[in-house]
Amino acid sequence: MKKNYPLENSFTAVENIKGKFNTFFINIADVLAFLKLILKNTFGKKFEWQEFLKQCYIIGNKSAGLISLTGIIIGLVLTIQSRPPLVNFGAVTLLPGMVAVSLIREMGPVITALICAGKIGSSMGAELGSMRVTEQIDAMEVSNANPIKYLVVPRVLAATIMIPILTLYADVIGIFGSWLGVNIKDDVSFVLFINQAFASVDFIDIIPAVIKSFFFGAVIGIVGCYKGYNAERGTESVGVAANSAVVTGSLLVIIVDLVAVQITDLL
Repeated sequence: MKKNYPLENSFTAVENIKGKFNTFFINIADVLAFLKLILKNTFGKKFEWQEFLKQCYIIGNKSAGLISLTGIIIGLVLTIQSRPPLVNFGAVTLLPGMVAVSLIREMGPVITALICAGKIGSSMGAELGSMRVTEQIDAMEVSNANPIKYLVVPRVLAATIMIPILTLYADVIGIFGSWLGVNIKDDVSFVLFINQAFASVDFIDIIPAVIKSFFFGAVIGIVGCYKGYNAERGTESVGVAANSAVVTGSLLVIIVDLVAVQITDLL
């Protein structure tokens, strides 16, 4: 029977930690190399406009319904939860402005990005992963076609452009849902509610939210395409790529939002 010595176990643990660090830095290098290829092909010749427009339509069509439902629910919940404390302080007229600022600054961009990370990121990871498994990407490379230019760049740019648009749409739907929530207890006209809501919104509230939405879209597109494009052989790798795209994309969205909030607070 083989004995386990403490020194041997410690050496094994150190080797495992060293291996994990090496894998981490190798993955970082792979991502940077992948990002370099995307930038190189984005500004190259013969941009795939048809594929780009197709991906924009797919992203908008897949996400619009879910974002509509989520936006209305968020507006209703924020209004219903915030109304009682404001009533106690006699400041119920501030409710539309508070909900509008909350939606435009934070709730709209983050919730939309997380929904798109689950809906779009997983779709990109699964689609490109299945193409890698079935050797379609390999066939493009052998035939001297550029899979990065045709498959990756249009998807990344479509996500970068469409997620800010979907964010603005979610803000509008959320404000409409808030108006519905206000009218559960009170009777407020839509015009009066909109005037009260946007009286508290400044131009500086909108610009940072829109800018960070572009970064959310770029992160989701890059992560989804990277996970699918670099999927391993075997059918199980398609599910692994889709799941990893969702988890990593959602985590990076939260990290980017944290950085954006800190930068906005300094301005």
